[in-house]
Amino acid sequence: MAITGKHEAISGAEIRPSVADPADFFALLKPRVMSLVVFTAFVGMMMAPGTVHPFLGAVSILCIAIGAGASGALNMWYDADIDAVMSRTAKRPIPAGRVSREEALTFGLVLAVFAVLTLGILVNWLSAGLLAFTIFFYTVVYTMWLKRSTPQNIVIGGAAGAFPPMIGWSSVTGMLSFESVVLFLIIFLWTPAHFWALALFKLNDYRVAGIPMMPNVAGMKSTKRQMLGYTVATAIVGVLPSVVGFASLAYGILATGLGLGFIWHAVQVLRMTDDDPAMGAAKSMFRFSLFYLAVLFAALLTDGIFARFGV
Repeated sequence: MAITGKHEAISGAEIRPSVADPADFFALLKPRVMSLVVFTAFVGMMMAPGTVHPFLGAVSILCIAIGAGASGALNMWYDADIDAVMSRTAKRPIPAGRVSREEALTFGLVLAVFAVLTLGILVNWLSAGLLAFTIFFYTVVYTMWLKRSTPQNIVIGGAAGAFPPMIGWSSVTGMLSFESVVLFLIIFLWTPAHFWALALFKLNDYRVAGIPMMPNVAGMKSTKRQMLGYTVATAIVGVLPSVVGFASLAYGILATGLGLGFIWHAVQVLRMTDDDPAMGAAKSMFRFSLFYLAVLFAALLTDGIFARFGV
């Protein structure tokens, strides 16, 4: 299926009556991405000094989850044309014809306004402002501008996925700090290597969709070298919570081991031949990158719980 313009109808999906069910609207929220956002935001809350009422903590997490879902819905609304031609996204609700673009846009906007206002009124306006900026950054800066215009799309746009720990932190403290910036930097620096690993084995998808991902623009060799650089930076910053004193020595040891594993996978990708049809090293690095971030933040969460409850 050819791309005929980012706001044109796809296979007549916009002119047919909606056949969406609740599962389709849930899919618009990008639940897997949402779960990562909620998890890292919760880690930010538990690492933050001070206390928060359990009700307000639950409200914060709910609003962050809804805000992340709103971003996902707005992203799918705008990107429906390219989603339709990529194997990874062709079955999403809009290109599959189950949800119209208008429904997705309305759904996303309502959720975004609800999440930001509720967080501001019930918790604090700093965290609400950060949530609003995150939604704006992901929808407008990344989706509408960077994604289709520059191979640095995921580098700059990755900031959107790195804000949740700062939102969680500020929902407890009402302010930001160096520690919350470190949590931001871990995810921000992790993002390029993670997504470029995906782009290596989904190279043709991005080429057909016309998205200027780094492997398509700079070539695979340059991309693999940059992946190694970002991986080394991530491994270094990943140890910082222990070095600067807001995580334990045990965390630092674990983070060091995980970082070395991440670097090892990046080296294997660098050694991988450009014409390897299996792209096994890239797929392995993509899987390990998810494991790396999940275990790293689980360790931070454990430290935060121990510190909060004096264990």
